[in-house]
Amino acid sequence: KTDIFMTLIDDGKIPLRPGVLRIVDEAISSGVRLAVCSTSNEKAVSNLVRTLMGEDRAEKFNVYAGDMVKAKKPAPDVYLMAVEEMGLEKGRCVIVEDSHIGVGAAVASGISCIVTKSSYTAEEDFTGAKMIVEELGDCDDDGDVVTLETLSGLLES
Repeated sequence: KTDIFMTLIDDGKIPLRPGVLRIVDEAISSGVRLAVCSTSNEKAVSNLVRTLMGEDRAEKFNVYAGDMVKAKKPAPDVYLMAVEEMGLEKGRCVIVEDSHIGVGAAVASGISCIVTKSSYTAEEDFTGAKMIVEELGDCDDDGDVVTLETLSGLLES
């Protein structure tokens, strides 16, 4: 299964969702520390980030994966590992999720969460998320665009 997924990534058949590169670049230029926390294994996650975002961006990410923790999402383990290993305060972090399982993990971790719905998860229950959007949006879109300022508004005060 992982090999098939990695082949799809390598072949460009799994694109990034609108706004991801824009907000990643905004975060990098503002000195915001970044992590990817996934239920997939570390090899697949690292490949995904490198292939879809490029090597320069990938170097800015810490990767925490399902094969690195005792319990996968909806357990909060992967998020708690990221916060601990990166020396972060939970109240100064925001998680971007796209599924109810991820939201459950975010809520259980005590970290604020924004949801970007996907075609697979649009009808799921996102109770506990601080904000729910269709996508992060690109600057040339007609709709709303999620920015670092938007995400900062979700932080614990």
